[in-house]
Amino acid sequence: MRNVIVTGAANGIGKSIARRFVENEDRVFLVDKDAAGEKTAAALGTNAFFIQADLAVPEQINRTFSDISEHASQIDVLINNAGISAFRNFDELTIEEWDHVINSNLRSVMLMSKYASKIMNNGAIINIASTRAAMSEPGSEAYAASKGGITALTHALAASLAAKKITVNAISPGWIHTTEEPLDDYYHDMHWSKRVGRPEDVASLCMFIAQKENAFLNGEDIQLDGGMTKNMRYD
Repeated sequence: MRNVIVTGAANGIGKSIARRFVENEDRVFLVDKDAAGEKTAAALGTNAFFIQADLAVPEQINRTFSDISEHASQIDVLINNAGISAFRNFDELTIEEWDHVINSNLRSVMLMSKYASKIMNNGAIINIASTRAAMSEPGSEAYAASKGGITALTHALAASLAAKKITVNAISPGWIHTTEEPLDDYYHDMHWSKRVGRPEDVASLCMFIAQKENAFLNGEDIQLDGGMTKNMRYD
């Protein structure tokens, strides 16, 4: 049984990732500031543990690992999924808003990885970035910078943690639909895979990367977008 940490696991992509690893009979620590994570963990069974924490606050990251230590002395897989998507007109973007996005999305990845790597050997760190690290729309400066930082941090960590045989990779999802609301075919047809992504797509790739037999994959940022960002469109 592996010990797995999934941040931002109360809902959406993180919830699907946590479910996939529990189904694999791993012990999973769901970390989220949203109290809904308690219900999510309860539904997943006795191998799921919820820890409520705001990862923008370093002290709460420290407490998270203190809580984890009551159940596990070693971590095998860390999946840094937590993040906020805040968009603001650039002229109106405040320092406080910028810092909150960077600290929530990027600094948290560095600190979670730093703590986890101290109790990890021959393990895997998976960072959830975004295709927005390479493409943008107006008002996305803070979010794009945080996700671009994650992709750069990923290969830097891979270099630093190689001696401990810890692989570090990033997944950059494109459009992942996290609700039950139906979408028009127009949006599905933007993708060469002919559908918008699902949280389960990210969970499946996380499971693949986390397998020891796939440890030759290291320092990479994998675009998971159904071909959307490579699709040249004029409509």
